[in-house]
Amino acid sequence: MGFQRGGRYSLDAFRHEALGEVTSTNTECLARARLGDPGNLWVTAARQSAGRGRRGRSWASESGNLYASLLLIDPAPPERLGSLPLAVSLAVHATLRSVLPMAAEAVEIKWPNDVLIGRKKSCGILLESEALSDGRRAVVIGIGINIGHRPDDAPYGVTSLQEQGCHISPDELFPHLYREMAQVLAAWDEGRAVSSITERWRDAACGIGGQIRVNLPDRSIDGRFAGIDDQGLLILDTGHASMAIAAGDVFFL
Repeated sequence: MGFQRGGRYSLDAFRHEALGEVTSTNTECLARARLGDPGNLWVTAARQSAGRGRRGRSWASESGNLYASLLLIDPAPPERLGSLPLAVSLAVHATLRSVLPMAAEAVEIKWPNDVLIGRKKSCGILLESEALSDGRRAVVIGIGINIGHRPDDAPYGVTSLQEQGCHISPDELFPHLYREMAQVLAAWDEGRAVSSITERWRDAACGIGGQIRVNLPDRSIDGRFAGIDDQGLLILDTGHASMAIAAGDVFFL
């Protein structure tokens, strides 16, 4: 896909600031937003002292991995933001495929936006949103990719790019992410092209048709992963009913 020069998500519409150690790149982006930053700002860091994942979980952030966050301001009306995590996962998926050797294991996406290599988690993606005092909405896309390090105590399989035969530095990997994210955001079209995004997501998905367990805040439900609907909700076939799930942790059975 090409870019319209000067468009909202053209390559020349983004800025990038590389930092040393920060608490987290997401925290840094939100602080900039509160001070009036216009958005389309990438912040990368060599290390995070307080990296975090979904639901407040800590995220190991040793030097040698890629830690990057993208600040967007009012990227879409609130009712169209639900498909953004799917679009982001497509950008990360394309980034990893562009650098991994042919012999690497398959790159797939586990709902909603975990990018796996050989069914093992390779990165963390955390989207955060905040209403600003001036009426704007800040959306931050945080991405941590395991290059040389991975967690040793994760409750699921994890891997790194080096384990997959890709020896690349964070500075070399970031331009791939920068370009793929711009392409996907342009294709997402402020949430108007959700059907195109969900179709592409299904092509990259992991485990459709298989048995899964979805952990919700109050319970766990087992069933067959029937795919996603046109808004990106997970469709779970329990054998008794079909459920549409907006958020949850998925485990393959």
